[in-house]
Amino acid sequence: VARCRLCALPSDSEICLDCLKHAAVWQSCACAVTYQEPWRSLILDFKFHANAGLAKVFSEVMLAHPMAAALLKQADFVVPVPVSKERLRQRGFNPAQLVAQGVAKDRCLNQALIKLKHTLPQSGLERVQRLRNLENSIAVNPLMATQLKHRHVVLIDDVMTTGSTLSTCAKALQSSSVARVSCVVLARADSISAAQSDSSA
Repeated sequence: VARCRLCALPSDSEICLDCLKHAAVWQSCACAVTYQEPWRSLILDFKFHANAGLAKVFSEVMLAHPMAAALLKQADFVVPVPVSKERLRQRGFNPAQLVAQGVAKDRCLNQALIKLKHTLPQSGLERVQRLRNLENSIAVNPLMATQLKHRHVVLIDDVMTTGSTLSTCAKALQSSSVARVSCVVLARADSISAAQSDSSA
């Protein structure tokens, strides 16, 4: 099945109409699997039942995907999508961070992006609401801005739905003169209704 280079959804062309309409801010996106069973249940177990051991499995799945592996090989750094302090206390870990460490531990900058404020869960929100919910919520860590300048950064997340979280992260990185932003995601939900977890993406 042909997929859009920017959002990884099924498409008859290299860039789908939705991405042309909304102007995705990253250069490339690879998603290893579709957010369906058995992956959906495994991801929910990973995120909500503290099954952090699944991070190794998910990392291997992402590295086995040709486009994802190519983007990760090209990256100067990989950066996980951040979570708020409140969410970190609830779960005890950042799922995206564990996966990012699994795919490129030697180039993983865990603290490159900072979640400035706690936001509502993205699930159940439409695209515009998701973007509004995330407004001014993510920024580049000032201590790492120089290190990121003119580099190729690959954002890592577990689930992508509308791409609003990844867009917010990409814009923050671009504001710090990052040369190129790509995204590598474990699972892609084909619609908001298909993502029944509180996916941060």
